[in-house]
Amino acid sequence: MEDRTRAYLRGRFRDYYRRSAPALPPDPAAREWGYIPWTSGPDTTMVRHRSQLDLGDLETFLARERPRHVYYSAGYYDDPSARTMADKGWRGSDLVFDIDADHLPNVDLGETTYAEMLAAGKESLERLVAILTDDFGFEDLSLAFSGGRGYHVHVRDESVHTLDREQRREIVEYVRGNGVDLESLLETEAVGGMGRKTPTSRRTLPTDGGWGRRAVDRIDTFVDELLAMDEADAIEYLEEFDRVGEKSATAVLNVVKGNTDQVRSGNVDVHPAFLPVARQLVQAAVEGEAAYIDEPVTTDTHRLIRLPGTLHGGSGLVVTPLEPGEVSSFDPLTDAIPDTFRGHDIAVEVAEETRLEFDGETRVVSPGRKVLPEYAGIFLMARGAAEKARE
Repeated sequence: MEDRTRAYLRGRFRDYYRRSAPALPPDPAAREWGYIPWTSGPDTTMVRHRSQLDLGDLETFLARERPRHVYYSAGYYDDPSARTMADKGWRGSDLVFDIDADHLPNVDLGETTYAEMLAAGKESLERLVAILTDDFGFEDLSLAFSGGRGYHVHVRDESVHTLDREQRREIVEYVRGNGVDLESLLETEAVGGMGRKTPTSRRTLPTDGGWGRRAVDRIDTFVDELLAMDEADAIEYLEEFDRVGEKSATAVLNVVKGNTDQVRSGNVDVHPAFLPVARQLVQAAVEGEAAYIDEPVTTDTHRLIRLPGTLHGGSGLVVTPLEPGEVSSFDPLTDAIPDTFRGHDIAVEVAEETRLEFDGETRVVSPGRKVLPEYAGIFLMARGAAEKARE
């Protein structure tokens, strides 16, 4: 990045911070703070092991230093400015989740557009919030668009503060659906009638919540789809499942039609032919409803995470706080554009052809000198894809 570009970005970040006041997280004095300044050279320098006292008033600090990135710790400490973790005196940590495009299935960083990445991340965020609230019963959640390629979730319920790394890893495994399959979910109960000498057993999926409930819901949808088809289409559909031929498909269709309530209730032993179908439906439920999160972020009790309301130095977008009910309507490529960067055009020297998707408009920018809306120019400069043009 050229000095002219760096100076321009630093100046405009200052203008943003003069007009903005990011909210402090709970108990800010007990947290470690860090930031990355606009230093020259190819490497970034993290300034960390700072306390709120070291920084002083946050608004004044941001307007003065105009940092490229701003972070605070998930952890709470007796002495957050101590140079080593052992000396900080750990009290506990929020439970933090990071959803990043790098870890999402079906995202190819060379092929998937930025807008498509963010859309995939938002879907995973909605699944994560559902699991955290429905399965774990967490209530104190703080959500944010990261300003880059994903989303953050902070769980601040007191029950999570003292969880160790291994306990946090178990939550990660559950959220990602790791190890969840038909056999892991099945519950076995003895069944039999009067006069039977040897009771038999029946295996069913639990319906009271969690992955079992999601699997049963997926089976319920499958039943609706199957019953809506004519027989020929239903047989053809069933033959698409692994290990299901025409004979097995016919058997499954007859079972679903004749034992609909049993199938909907999660009984997988209604017929042997139904078992491989049920197994694949459970797999589909996990793949469709798991949240793909970055495990090291959640298991690290000392992790620094971006401060909502600040700017992301790799995009110029706002690290935007969200309420759970706002996620579905949130458009990061419109709603995270700082007002400070709107209403102006700037000239930049674009290094290579780039696709931009902001404010519902897609433009392909070719190399050379280009005049763009300021937020688009800042985005390209912050990503290293353009330099500030000479006036």
